[in-house]
Amino acid sequence: MAGKAIKVELPGELWAALGDTAAALGIASAAEAAVIAIAEWTARRKAELDDRDPTQRYFVNEALDELALSEEKKKQ
Repeated sequence: MAGKAIKVELPGELWAALGDTAAALGIASAAEAAVIAIAEWTARRKAELDDRDPTQRYFVNEALDELALSEEKKKQ
C-alpha cells in the first residue's frame, strides 16, 4: 500500500510499551504497532463523527481494509 510518511517522536516509555505490546500480539515491530494504533484511533473517531452528524462522514474504510488485508497476509 502506497502511503505517506510521517515522523513522530515518542517518549521512551510509550515506545517501549508499543514494542512490548507488539511482541505479545505477534506484530513485527513497534513501528507497525503504531500504524495499527493510528488506524484504530482513526476508525473510533470516524465512528464518533458518524454518530454526531451522518452528513459529515469522511471515509477511511478503504485504507483500513487495505491495512487489515496486509496484516493478514503477513501472518500467513
